[in-house]
Amino acid sequence: MGKVVLVTGVARQLGGRFVRRIQRDPQVDRVIAVDAVPPEHHLGGADFIQADIRQPTIARVLAETNADTVVHLDVTGVALGSGSRVTVKETNVIGTMQLLGACQKSPAVKRLVVKSSTTVYGSAPRDPAVFSETTSPKSLPSGGFAKDAVEVEGYVRGFARRRPDVAVAVLRFANILGPTADSPLAHYFAMPVLPTVFGYDPRLQFVHEDDVIEVLRIASNEPERGTLNSGTFNIAGDGVLLLSQCSRRLGRPTVPLLLPAVTWAGSLVRTLGMTDFSPEQIRLLTHGRVVATNQMRETLGYRPKFTTAETFEDFARVRGPGLLPPEAVARAVDRIAALPFAPFAGGGAARAMTTTTVTATVTKAAEAT
Repeated sequence: MGKVVLVTGVARQLGGRFVRRIQRDPQVDRVIAVDAVPPEHHLGGADFIQADIRQPTIARVLAETNADTVVHLDVTGVALGSGSRVTVKETNVIGTMQLLGACQKSPAVKRLVVKSSTTVYGSAPRDPAVFSETTSPKSLPSGGFAKDAVEVEGYVRGFARRRPDVAVAVLRFANILGPTADSPLAHYFAMPVLPTVFGYDPRLQFVHEDDVIEVLRIASNEPERGTLNSGTFNIAGDGVLLLSQCSRRLGRPTVPLLLPAVTWAGSLVRTLGMTDFSPEQIRLLTHGRVVATNQMRETLGYRPKFTTAETFEDFARVRGPGLLPPEAVARAVDRIAALPFAPFAGGGAARAMTTTTVTATVTKAAEAT
């Protein structure tokens, strides 16, 4: 018989995509899709079971299905539907505890894959330039999804000690973006004007949804020759982007604010329900975060198909033009450069040097309006 894979969090787009993908794997005989609410998307030939992982009933589901592989995707920073932050935290932490307790009792479970996040490293002014999987954060996250992820990983390590016969993979994903991305950072980039912290231009990393699905597939199967898919892995696309580069590629103007004003603005938009502009996201947009992916390449044996820049480009493509589309800014620069009284008219090198200045002028004019 083939593998029996149980997947949590299938009501979300990412979980639904993974369920549809894993069914095509020849090693998989049956897929059990679990969530507290029925998904709005189709799950192919998977067997859907409506169950809340926060409840002890998940142990019965695991025992009755005799699943040998568990892929835990119900760890997220965004509420589903009309859910609240309290519901998200309970699902992340209490739900994980219940699921791990069920896995510990099930002799059939041989592999566990847990979706985590690079937010476990936090974002602080004295952080190293690049985090590896063994780097200790200078300042542990004090709240929000980042703290949930830290707690989840702690429970997973405890489970791994109690069940050494189970292969455990913890996948720390960088900010996930793509055409259907649903995350606090995706909601931030969807705002018409992006509030930023004055004096800071953080480095950001992204991972494409397609790469996320493929890494989850690799981690849930038996490792290929010369690789090992048990352990903790940073998952991110190659390269980095500055926040200022992201705003220009989206065509969305920025409003630099002093840090106290950004914190106040974050509280306001969070109260209005526009986006979850949480304190840990403000720290990310202040100090940034970059992780090393050597273990992903050398141990897990995976090379992302999308770089950070390509991931953001695919994300921006479906978002539509912002208030300052890059093409419109380029045309404005060309028109100004063609004016006879322009100080750089006729000098190609001088014109290139002043393009950034003109773009900034156009941006400030748009922000003022």
